[in-house]
Amino acid sequence: MEVKAKGVTAGTHVENPKARVDSLSNRVNSTSHRRLRVAAIRFLNPAPLMWDFEHPPLNAELAQRYEVSWMLPSECADQLASGAADIGLVPIASLATTPGLRILPGCTIASKGRVRSLLLVRRANQPLEKLHSVAADTASRTTLAYARILFHKWGNAEVPFIPMAADLDAMLDRADAAILIGDPALMALEERANRFERTGEELVYHDLAEEWKTLTGLPFVSAVWGLAGGSLLDEGIYRDFIQSRDHGLQNIDALVEQWSRQLPLSEGTIRSYLTTNIHYVLDEECVEGMRGFFRMAVKTGVLPEYEFTMNALTA
Repeated sequence: MEVKAKGVTAGTHVENPKARVDSLSNRVNSTSHRRLRVAAIRFLNPAPLMWDFEHPPLNAELAQRYEVSWMLPSECADQLASGAADIGLVPIASLATTPGLRILPGCTIASKGRVRSLLLVRRANQPLEKLHSVAADTASRTTLAYARILFHKWGNAEVPFIPMAADLDAMLDRADAAILIGDPALMALEERANRFERTGEELVYHDLAEEWKTLTGLPFVSAVWGLAGGSLLDEGIYRDFIQSRDHGLQNIDALVEQWSRQLPLSEGTIRSYLTTNIHYVLDEECVEGMRGFFRMAVKTGVLPEYEFTMNALTA
């Protein structure tokens, strides 16, 4: 089943960006609505989704329609809940805790296998079922919810999570294990050999998306574009975000060059991450993954009672 937005297929491919400038300009000039406030994430993984908002030829025109602010994933959800943002890239757990939150169809940040940017790191001599504490990067509430479900399956449901900044050494000084999310997780993997040489400590690095897929057979869906309750929608909004994603995926080379200057990661690491590890289309498999996540989150008490339905995907 395809996820569609008022006749626009989620995987729409755009061949002529200039035509979009004219179309968007007409829409902006014909409306008196204020700019929509967008809460976005300054991590590597959403970079393809934001292409048109940051690059010509469409960024100037989109700036007339949208006001973009940058923050952590968990902060995006808070912005929508408080009414400070109209659209935000939110952890999917927010759907169960933010009344009236809807999904803008088409785009997601997900993984259908190994993701590399969601890690549980533990000492090799401490098995999962014997961990007494986990230092947790609180950047994404959804990742912590997935981790809680996994710990239920691992027979250690009550292990306490200690909120900490994403610093692996400091986290392991405080707790038996650490959860790292986003760019800090990618960098921890890149520094794995160096850390062992420096400390002599043998660690086990669990890829949480891979663990989830092994356990459930489902993709790990991290985030979607969320819409605050009462936000006005039109077909152009769906199209803007889907086509920004499509243009981003057409410009991976430029994104690799840009982000290799910003992060201490090789171009090869960044390229494989954006093209292999992350999945950006909210397809039927991802929708089924979300359903499975919410079923297990409610069953284990990780999230409040919530039934995810396809109605959440409509305006």
